Amino acid sequence: MRDTAISVEQLTKVYRINRRAAGIDRITDAVVDMLKNPLRRPTYDEFRAIQDVTFDIPWGEAVGIVGRNGAGKSTLLKLLTRITAPTEGLIDLGGRVGSLLEVGTGFHPELTGRENIYLNGALLGMTRKEIRRRFDEIVDFSGVEKFLETPVKRYSSGMYVRLAFSVAAHLETEILAIDEVLAVGDAEFQARSLAKMRSAAAEGRTVLYVSHQLHTVTALCSSAMYLDKGRLSHYGTVDGALEAYRESLASFRVEQRDASRREGTGEIRFDSVQVTQQQQSPTDDTVVVMRLPAAPHVPGSYFVSCHVEDHNGATIAQCDSRAVGEWFDPEQAHEVELTVRGLWLKPGTYSIKASVCQNGILDSWEAADVFDVLPQYPYPVQTSDEAFKAGLVLTDFSYERS
Repeated sequence: MRDTAISVEQLTKVYRINRRAAGIDRITDAVVDMLKNPLRRPTYDEFRAIQDVTFDIPWGEAVGIVGRNGAGKSTLLKLLTRITAPTEGLIDLGGRVGSLLEVGTGFHPELTGRENIYLNGALLGMTRKEIRRRFDEIVDFSGVEKFLETPVKRYSSGMYVRLAFSVAAHLETEILAIDEVLAVGDAEFQARSLAKMRSAAAEGRTVLYVSHQLHTVTALCSSAMYLDKGRLSHYGTVDGALEAYRESLASFRVEQRDASRREGTGEIRFDSVQVTQQQQSPTDDTVVVMRLPAAPHVPGSYFVSCHVEDHNGATIAQCDSRAVGEWFDPEQAHEVELTVRGLWLKPGTYSIKASVCQNGILDSWEAADVFDVLPQYPYPVQTSDEAFKAGLVLTDFSYERS
C-alpha cells in the first residue's frame, strides 16, 4: 500500500458562466433570446471554484474540510470522488472511494432499499459476496429494516441519508468522503455516524468530512483544511484550521456589508441587522432588530430566518419566522424585532446570520452583527471551567437528593 491515501498537485477547477444567460430562468425566455439574437456569440465569465490546491493525506487520517459558503468545500469533494473532472492538476487516489455528497446520491428511486444496497456496492466495484457479508450490518445500522422492500422514492430524506451513509460506511472502500448531508439526520443518528467514521479511521481508512457544524469536526477529525475562496489557507491541526476560520471573520464581515457580495437573488436586501445589546450575560434575552425596504416588484410574501452562531461558525439556534406563523408583505418596509429567550449562551463571541427567503434565498447576510457573552456563570457555586467544558450552551438544571 502507498504511503498516502490521496495526493493532489496544483488542483484547479474553473467554471464558465454564460453572461448572456444571466437573468434567464425559463426555457421559453432562452429560446426567444436566441431567435432575437441568432448571430450574437456567447460571452463567459470564469469562476475559479478551486485554485492551485496541493496536499497529501496519509492513511488512517480523518480530515475535516471547513470554510464559509462558496469556499469550494463541496467542489473539492466532488473532484476527489471523481464526480467532476479538474480543469488543471493531478489527483492520485490510493484506493476505492465511498461517498455521500447529496441526499439520494447513487440511489435509483424506483429500486427498493435492498436493491440499492447491491447497486451501490456494484458501482464501487465490490462483488455480490462482499456486499452480502456486510448486508446485515448495513441494514441494522440504518434502521430501515421494515422498509427494505419499499422503493426508496417513498423514503423520507432522513431515511435516505441513514441508508446511504450506512452503505458508504460499511462497504469495504479505502476512502470515505462525507459532505454535510448528515445534518438531515436526527441527533442520535449523527452521533452514531461520527462514531462510525472515527472507527473507520482507526481501522486505517481515510475519512474526508465537510461540515458547517464545526464542533463535529473537532469531535471527529485528527487534522483539518481551511478553504478560503477556493484556496487552501491551512492544512494541519484542527485547532489551527478553526483559528484561521475565526481570524477571517473580521474581514469577512466587512465584505458582507456590500450587499452585492452576499448570497441570494438580491430582490430584497436587508438595510441593517443589529443586536441591541453588544455585551450580555448568559441568561439575558438576545434581541435582534432587522430593517427591510419595501420591494413591490417581489410577488408574494416572504419570511426571515436568523441563526445564532458561535465563534467556530456552529449554529446554536435557528429562529425562523415560519415557525411562529410570521410572513411579511413586500409592498411595505418592515422593522422586525426578534427576541431569543431562554438560551443560556456560554461566555464568548457570537454572530448573527440573517436571511430573507421565499422559494429560494433573496438575501443571506452572514456575520451581520456580533455580540459578546460575558464570563458570568449563572450558578450559585463557582467552580473550575471543567464543569462547563462540554455542550454548546449552558442549561438551567438542578439536582435533588431523595
